[in-house]
Amino acid sequence: MGWQKIELGALIVDVRTPGEFEQGHLEDALNYPLSDLDTHFSGVDKNTEIVLYCRSGNRSGQAFQYLKAQGFTNLHNAGGLQEMLESQ
Repeated sequence: MGWQKIELGALIVDVRTPGEFEQGHLEDALNYPLSDLDTHFSGVDKNTEIVLYCRSGNRSGQAFQYLKAQGFTNLHNAGGLQEMLESQ
């Protein structure tokens, strides 16, 4: 599901720390750490298709809930990085 959205042009957001991101991430992913979401998403259109992922799916789930509460409508929690890579 996440890959289909990515192929259609969704914004790919890795909510892990910069250190985790440097150790490996999906191609074209943006590193918007969970703690800084309000800063990074302040200028993003709330209808933008967004695919979120992290290490296990926990932080991307938190990011999903936070962004949903901020009025974002096209969100997808793709879970963990390894899970994404294995489903590619």
